[in-house]
Amino acid sequence: MARDASIERKTSETSIKLRLNLDGKGVAKLTTGVPFFDHMLTLFARHGLFDLDLDAQGDLAVDFHHTVEDTGITLGQALHKALNDKAGIRRYGFAYVPMDEALVRVVVDLSGRPYLAFNAPKSVEAIGGNFSFQLVEEFLRALSVHGAMNLHVDILAGRDAHHMAEGVFKALARALDQATQIDARVEGVPSTKGSL
Repeated sequence: MARDASIERKTSETSIKLRLNLDGKGVAKLTTGVPFFDHMLTLFARHGLFDLDLDAQGDLAVDFHHTVEDTGITLGQALHKALNDKAGIRRYGFAYVPMDEALVRVVVDLSGRPYLAFNAPKSVEAIGGNFSFQLVEEFLRALSVHGAMNLHVDILAGRDAHHMAEGVFKALARALDQATQIDARVEGVPSTKGSL
């Protein structure tokens, strides 16, 4: 059975069409109007081996916030929908990713219970002068809530904002790839509760 999902979200601030295939080849066809964010999502697709089609139009003249957050919402919804009842998945995933001086750890549990723990340096400069590093956290929070996952992201080392953000998106992709994989040994849902 195909593990993919399409989501459309339209508000007064954004209009987003997103398709996610969990069993893809890492192909990204996307545009958000925010070049750095496009770069991060392309890395996410490539390193998670997810196929991601995304057309996001937002009120960029106001800020990047709505576009980034609403993309996190729709990606989380698509992930949740593509996993269906989560039968046979590994459920847990983790990854450490170095990016030059930066080192990032991401651990995920597709538990059905949303929670984000984000540990990063207190003050990080904007990337390229206009992409606030705080938007990385906003994206992750929207993804964790709407993807119904427990997500821990720790930037263990780093000075360069671009390197830290890139490490986050690559580690997130690898952790989710691991957690969403089907394990032939798993019968039904990997929970003693019987559902996730």
